Amino acid sequence: MGGFGSGRGQSGRNTTSDCRALDVRGLQRDGLLTPGRAFGWNWTRDGETVASIQVRAETDRIILNYRHKIGGTDWQPMDYPVRLAWRNCTLGGRRVWLLCPARGCGRRVALLYLGGSGIFACRHCYKLAYASQRENDGDRAMRRADRIRERLGWVAGILHGEGGRPKGMHRATFERLLAEHNDFVNVSMAAVMQKFGGLGVGLDGLLDNR
Repeated sequence: MGGFGSGRGQSGRNTTSDCRALDVRGLQRDGLLTPGRAFGWNWTRDGETVASIQVRAETDRIILNYRHKIGGTDWQPMDYPVRLAWRNCTLGGRRVWLLCPARGCGRRVALLYLGGSGIFACRHCYKLAYASQRENDGDRAMRRADRIRERLGWVAGILHGEGGRPKGMHRATFERLLAEHNDFVNVSMAAVMQKFGGLGVGLDGLLDNR
């Protein structure tokens, strides 16, 4: 990804899931925004830390400190503030937002993303799409089926087949969720068959028959 305003075009641009994100809601929830507090923030993959930054909280801003490099260049130290915007909630308490630090932006957002320019900025500045915008009907149906499977406590992935009714769940609720799940499975598998049908791959070839 290049600097602000660059990208791959509407059909091939990066998505929010391609970038490391800083979520101010997590910082607030963990009580890390107390003025004067300093802490590290890590990103992990499979239980391993793959990136980290140092953060220092002040009254109306946080200071980000980390190193970043582009391509084959040397690591560059990054140290800059991100302003905070606090708002009172109708039912009490306060909610905090990040103000995008990219020049000329200042949008009030919950998440900032680390892109090729080396700074955390909002998805609008980096022209990031949501991952769901790349989905076709089959992908979307599979994701929704998996969401129901998670609620039912089943193994993720529609090719694993159906599980049972969770303990304590009303039968009517279970049957409704099961019907919705099966509808999504049918849509997803129809999309798979349409994609691979021309290659002579049948449904049995896509299933694990062990």
